[in-house]
Amino acid sequence: MRAAMIRDLTARDWVVRSVGTALASLREVAEHPPDVIILDLGLPDLDGGETLKMIRGVSNVPTIVATARDDEGEIVRLLRAGADDYIVKPFSSEHLNARIEAVLRRARGPQPAQLLEVAGLRIDLGSRVSTLDGTELELTRREFDLLAYLAARPGRVVPRRELLAQVWRQSYGDDQTIDVHLSWLRRKLGESAAEPRFLHTVRGVGVKLVEPE
Repeated sequence: MRAAMIRDLTARDWVVRSVGTALASLREVAEHPPDVIILDLGLPDLDGGETLKMIRGVSNVPTIVATARDDEGEIVRLLRAGADDYIVKPFSSEHLNARIEAVLRRARGPQPAQLLEVAGLRIDLGSRVSTLDGTELELTRREFDLLAYLAARPGRVVPRRELLAQVWRQSYGDDQTIDVHLSWLRRKLGESAAEPRFLHTVRGVGVKLVEPE
């Protein structure tokens, strides 16, 4: 089940880190603070409810409990112990993804609508809709985040390390990941690396978004 969840979430552009025990989860939260935790109660070394209490002792990261225990008293106890939401097994990947998005919205609070404009490119951060010359772009979550981050800094060369940290939420990674997403994004913007319009790569440094000449 864990392998299936990792596969499905990764396919939806989430960056997933996974561990199989309570103690490993505590180390993971401390060393690599995530945006959201999915906590299975059926852990081999410690009860999931106790694990939740221990996580709450070191982190306020939004936590979704995954449980087969469809018992109202147990669910109330978990929510009072610090869970932000729960999901009862079996569940679909669509259901889990919706729960993740919901707890992240609540954690971030209401966000004022913001509009970024560069020439014919418009990016609405509130609705997460981007258009080019009036036509909506069909972007993945990661493509939108990458485009929005660069568009918020027009003309500035953004180092690849910064993109990994701020867009991918990783302290290190493979530059190829950025290159692949840039390639997909360029295709949707109607440009290429050889003939850039908005996205320009500065070799050995990073990427910048500029207004087309």
